[in-house]
Amino acid sequence: MLQINNVKIENSHALIEGHLGSYSVHLGSAVVHRQPGGSLCIVPVHSQHRGRIFLPFADNDPKTAEVVSKVLLLAKDREIKDPTILEQILARG
Repeated sequence: MLQINNVKIENSHALIEGHLGSYSVHLGSAVVHRQPGGSLCIVPVHSQHRGRIFLPFADNDPKTAEVVSKVLLLAKDREIKDPTILEQILARG
């Protein structure tokens, strides 16, 4: 459905093979690590009106929405435009 073939679930992590690197997203906490080692700080943007994460789909659980959005973002890492995220990824590359 999402047309993503570079993500697999292993134990409590989503493992992602991006073009710029390999990543692990913890399914419970949404903490992101670059493989091998080193965390990435990817902060969700909250809506000012509702205090919820903005996503192109609806989800009543903000943590699940955060996990899914990070997995989708990193699965298509060549499309990332945010300079803060790119700097973290490329500095460790």
